[in-house]
Amino acid sequence: MTLAAALLLVGTGLVAGAANAVVGSGSLATFPALLAVGLSPVVANATNTVGLVLGSVSGVVGYRRELRGQQDRIRRLALPAVAGGAAGAVLLLVLPGAVFRVVVPVLIALAVVLVLLQPRLARRAHRRPPPARPPGGRAGGRLLRAGVLGTAVYGGYFGAAQGVLLLAILQMTVDDTMQRLNGLKNVIAGLVNVAAAAIFIVAARVQWEPAAVLAGSTAVGAQLGAVVGRRLRPGALRAVIVVAGLAAMARLLL
Repeated sequence: MTLAAALLLVGTGLVAGAANAVVGSGSLATFPALLAVGLSPVVANATNTVGLVLGSVSGVVGYRRELRGQQDRIRRLALPAVAGGAAGAVLLLVLPGAVFRVVVPVLIALAVVLVLLQPRLARRAHRRPPPARPPGGRAGGRLLRAGVLGTAVYGGYFGAAQGVLLLAILQMTVDDTMQRLNGLKNVIAGLVNVAAAAIFIVAARVQWEPAAVLAGSTAVGAQLGAVVGRRLRPGALRAVIVVAGLAAMARLLL
């Protein structure tokens, strides 16, 4: 890997780590960067998932204060998150690569739209009445678990904007503050990434140098995102993510 490629991955990894901790959808920065350094789409996706695991863990640690009292929720949602992430990874490996190349531009377009809609979802969440249950209470029912499972399958298969999807589902089904839901989102997304990465490490052609660079840079970025995410308006970060997503769409389509 050239120095220029390493610097590109470090920069996008910092952005992605911060984005995943604050907003979600960091893969819209790292995936096109991996394409730019010469990886094929399927290999880039597997490498990206493995490279984001450490950043996911770092994001959870950064939001540990908001996770207090949510152990019951995490236990209830861990199984659908892990099962869905593993299932999505298996789908990536068993379906022909041509399917991924056709489907991914559509998924990226969906992810970009979700990133653009995220502020509206957040405002709607803030307009909701105060929680009917104390923070840390029982998680939602079947709708919540089904939503986490479906999002986890998507996250294991591709993953861009799975955090935005998770936040939308949590806002609709769980009574709690936005910051605590964001911390819970980080845990669920991390479990999905770990499950998918385990499959890819065993059965896919992961490129370890780019994955290692992303692992280190996303871990640092996640800590920065956790520190400033409680105060920062992430509009500029969102703009970078949208531009990167559009660039990835253009590269795959052209």
